[in-house]
Amino acid sequence: MAKNRNEEEQVEETRTQGEGPRINWDQTKMKTTYANVCNVSSTREEVSVLFGTNQSVNVAQNGITVELTDRIILNPYAAKRLTHILSGVLQQYEAAFGPLPID
Repeated sequence: MAKNRNEEEQVEETRTQGEGPRINWDQTKMKTTYANVCNVSSTREEVSVLFGTNQSVNVAQNGITVELTDRIILNPYAAKRLTHILSGVLQQYEAAFGPLPID
């Protein structure tokens, strides 16, 4: 499978809003984890986002097992920026591919 440009580069450089300092995105220690489940909790000082995978094979006998693998802890400002970024990405996705019902 061919790697995309971001996976091949160790450091990617971008500028914020066309002005300001150059940001060097160092990807040398980045790992990739798949998640199909997430949960969020918060306190006044932080927002914790837990990621994992649903491992259920036979729900009737064993119940549902969710293996939590990663926790990202954000301050409220970073959490709010993440909210805006994810909302924009999902709006673009739904405009291209249709709505994602989650009922």
